[in-house]
Amino acid sequence: MYRFLLTPRWWGINVFVLLAIPFCIFMGSWQLSRFEARVHDSHAATKQAASDQRETARPLDSMLPVDTATSGRRVTARGHYGTQLLVPGRQLGDKQGFYVLTLLRTDSGKALPVVRGWLPGTAQAAKAPAPPTGEVTVTGALQASETPGDNGVSAAGGLPAGQTAAISSASLVNLVPYKLYDAWITLDRADSGMTAVPASAPAGTGLDLKAFQNLGYTGEWFVFAGFVVFMWFRLLRREAEAVRDAELGLAPKEQEEPQDTAPVSAP
Repeated sequence: MYRFLLTPRWWGINVFVLLAIPFCIFMGSWQLSRFEARVHDSHAATKQAASDQRETARPLDSMLPVDTATSGRRVTARGHYGTQLLVPGRQLGDKQGFYVLTLLRTDSGKALPVVRGWLPGTAQAAKAPAPPTGEVTVTGALQASETPGDNGVSAAGGLPAGQTAAISSASLVNLVPYKLYDAWITLDRADSGMTAVPASAPAGTGLDLKAFQNLGYTGEWFVFAGFVVFMWFRLLRREAEAVRDAELGLAPKEQEEPQDTAPVSAP
């Protein structure tokens, strides 16, 4: 009854099934490993953030460039405050407000963006306290340049003078007359009655939508593998039933097309 499995058609079906099932399992396992890696990175980033708050601050230049290992680490820098900007549309807790961002001109010839604190309400220069004068030493969490569209960073343009949507060297290069570090820090202790801005986790280490997309894709690939098996058994059953019916003479005969029996009239 199952000799039909040796036909070229079924050879093709069987080869497809034998290749499709391992492929689906491999892809599902890979997506699951990506989700597990993100969970691990999230836990590691949380532990790192807790330890960073207790560690001794290190010189800024020794922690650059910013990567997943250095993001959030405490650094220190010396210099003089210069241009001050506002970063609107930043939420802290359940309140909307803005960051007060001041450029620290260092002896290296570059300026370091420093978030001195957060204030509630609409971004207005009159609300932002003036930075300290003279040489200052700042200590805070090192952060990578922001990318518009990530972690709530606005990609909107057309902001009023003295404001920037993202804290990055690419966004600030046209707003300030200094060479810039490709990094920024948020102070451990905010200045002048402002609220300190907590450090954010490195990009790609949080349990964000992408992480749960990996988990969803895992389920999809395993479902595909099950569907391939289900369809193979269904096709096998239908073919076997058709062969059995043919052997028992139960297969429906093709209806012959009716012939035209109308008499042909003489010319």
